[in-house]
Amino acid sequence: MIEWIALNMTPGVGPRAATKLLERFGSASAIFHARRPELESLRIKPATIESIIKREFFDTAETELKRVKEFGGDVLILDDGSYPALLREIDDPPPVLYVKGDWQACFEQPGVGVIGSRMCSTYGENASEMLSRDLASRGVTIVSGLARGIDTAAHRGAIRGQGRTVGVMGTGIDTVYPKENTNLAREILSNGGCLVTQFPLGTPPLKDNFPYRNRIISGLSLGVLIVEASERSGSLITARLAMEQNREIMAVPGNITSGNSFGTNYLIKSGAKLVQQWQDVVAELPSEISAAILPPKIDRSVPDQAEKKQTPVPADLTPQERTVWGLLTPDESTHVDVLLQSSGLSFGDLNNALVSLDLRDLIRVLPGRHYARRV
Repeated sequence: MIEWIALNMTPGVGPRAATKLLERFGSASAIFHARRPELESLRIKPATIESIIKREFFDTAETELKRVKEFGGDVLILDDGSYPALLREIDDPPPVLYVKGDWQACFEQPGVGVIGSRMCSTYGENASEMLSRDLASRGVTIVSGLARGIDTAAHRGAIRGQGRTVGVMGTGIDTVYPKENTNLAREILSNGGCLVTQFPLGTPPLKDNFPYRNRIISGLSLGVLIVEASERSGSLITARLAMEQNREIMAVPGNITSGNSFGTNYLIKSGAKLVQQWQDVVAELPSEISAAILPPKIDRSVPDQAEKKQTPVPADLTPQERTVWGLLTPDESTHVDVLLQSSGLSFGDLNNALVSLDLRDLIRVLPGRHYARRV
């Protein structure tokens, strides 16, 4: 274990270099017993070779393992049976994973990555939350990156569906980024999910870390669902990585006039599966998994009866609350001034109704005094 952690902490040893070393020497222990000429033949950086020969990070690795345990986490290594089987299949898998939470249960379930824009629309946020909720409630682990926007909605949807979700981090497992998602990370852990990273404790959110995070998201997943993505979105890079890993690529269609939908609509034109409901995602999973989740026969030309029904009005609403709730929709946010004009209520009655609906978790309060109905 210590040799693996030390290898992972050695400068210049990323997943690709680690794979090269392991293919040549067979184990982390053998790497640290290698002779200088053997290491030099692999064209590794001189500073990296020097660090390996001196076993520079052995003492640090021992301290690291102790600190991880004190933090409540675990360390999984590539040649351990506990290492996620799907992730081990990809080219150049990370040699070490830091995990915290109920990771065993999360990895035992089929996983689907849900990713997209940080600056998402109300439509995208609702789609991410709804699909993640519906999938998680049926035993699918939602894998995402703890970022703002679509990722946050995906994690929250899984929690609302009383399912499991994995937050893959581009930092140390003790450093939540963005900080505003610290409480979300706690919710993930308290609801049977887990946090995963390949980076040592204390690693800050460096820009170069996040492509590695994205490889883990797709590597842990049977398929990746992109909800919203602009033309230059990093989610499209993750989609490309997923294709290289032979994962299913799925996308939610979007408004053709929205820049946030360019990437997802492009993926669909290029052959990605168009997703409108959770059944579309499950149908793309391996047959033995989809057969266990989907009903025996599905006529996809006929919408699900439950979905054809309009959302029922929540019980015990006051007349003012019922009026406001009826003016809101899940897909579009509405400004308070529009509600004031449309409802015919006084500002005081409108404000009281909005506060009450928010406390009952029936609406979402958005920036700029905008409101939307929860799905």
